[in-house]
Amino acid sequence: MGRYLRIALCLLAFWVLVLDGCGPADYPTGGGDFDSAIQEQWLAKAHRYDRNGWIYLHIEGTPFERGFQRGYLTANEIDEFLKTIAHIQQFKTGKELDYFVKAAARLFKGKVGREYSDEMRGIAAGMKRAGKQVSYDQILFANGFIDICWYWWPKEKKAMGPGCSAFIATGSATADGKIVMGHNSWSSYALLRFCNIIVDIVPDKGNRILMQSWGPCIYSATDFFITGAGLVGTETTIGGFSGFDKKGTPVFVRARKAMQYAESIDEWAAIMIKDNSGAYANSWLLGDIKNNEIARLELGLKHHRLERKTDGYISGSNVADDVKILREETNSPYDDIRNNRVSRRERWKQLMKEHYGRIDVEIAKRMLADHYDVYLKKEVPSSRTLCGHYELDDGSVPGSRGAYLPAGAIDGKVVDSDMAGRWQFWARWGSSCEIGFNAEQFLEKHSQYDWLDGYLKDLPAQAWTVFPVK
Repeated sequence: MGRYLRIALCLLAFWVLVLDGCGPADYPTGGGDFDSAIQEQWLAKAHRYDRNGWIYLHIEGTPFERGFQRGYLTANEIDEFLKTIAHIQQFKTGKELDYFVKAAARLFKGKVGREYSDEMRGIAAGMKRAGKQVSYDQILFANGFIDICWYWWPKEKKAMGPGCSAFIATGSATADGKIVMGHNSWSSYALLRFCNIIVDIVPDKGNRILMQSWGPCIYSATDFFITGAGLVGTETTIGGFSGFDKKGTPVFVRARKAMQYAESIDEWAAIMIKDNSGAYANSWLLGDIKNNEIARLELGLKHHRLERKTDGYISGSNVADDVKILREETNSPYDDIRNNRVSRRERWKQLMKEHYGRIDVEIAKRMLADHYDVYLKKEVPSSRTLCGHYELDDGSVPGSRGAYLPAGAIDGKVVDSDMAGRWQFWARWGSSCEIGFNAEQFLEKHSQYDWLDGYLKDLPAQAWTVFPVK
């Protein structure tokens, strides 16, 4: 019997135990028509505060309760997220939002499970309480928008997908021999501005989760998290990937289950691999602060590989390392440094060599803000630097995606084993560096993007901040 089959069988038995007794009495499923006093009791267990561009949100309880809390406390942001993605998709595809909402309802039918469907129903109900009308199917689509817009929708027609720069290090690579992990999120600024949410989830079952999140997503989506099992994780999307299995389980379900129920790296990987749809094909960087082991799960549709280390580092820049995934499932180059995936991979090598043995959270912050372009061989923020700035790149280098795209790295997050043990991480909003984004000035210079007027917002570079505040 293979290793992963054994793991999967153990997990199956585990899920039978977890789900036993989760009948209708456990999770209310109504549309928000509960006694106002009960709703107030739910909201009393949650709280929100805003700091340095971030929204910090604490939610807890049963699936419907914690969804209700999130929907109520971030109703305005979710409403604006839906309006923004509707505008972008209509412009990019000619299709109205309802087309994608209906596609999500069809594609995800029977694949979400009671716990997470109730959490999303709670979000819709909480928004209703806050005066925003939204359907369950719209929240379902919003959770699966990456599956739908960037994988199900024909590849040649899809909008600019996500990207990231990330690393995880341990052992002799770090200053204290423990784990250090860093990540920044890349995509269109118009849509990525909604990933300024840090959510602390205390579910009634499974592990507590502290994660960055995007809009109303019940998983991280940008993917930076700590779990109550002592796991930390992040990822970089595999660029140039093609492949999608409609029969598979959506990534938001698998990723949330992995965070909430996995007790080890092996269990985390097994949950992600089982019924994989190929959506959001990623190089997942994982760490276990209980033993300071790190790992990378490179997960394509046809192929996957789990590698682990107790010493060294693993970096990510949106290019597959596994040769089978690279050659059989992507069209990405491996050695052309004009390509931003390759140039950033090479820059990680340089920085890791420079800082090896001294990596800590402060060095991690500096590396995420790095502006050295290995192709141009000089300091200049561009699409090829670890802190990405498409908006400053004229696109003249062959292989570039275009000129002056309003996109790039919008944040920075760093954690080490000690911080994770204290249930905290560092986060910076607006950029990984000191360069912010002024929407009005950008549109004055680049009027070709006037279709984003009103949807692009200022992103001033904020200070590094520890969340949650204690």
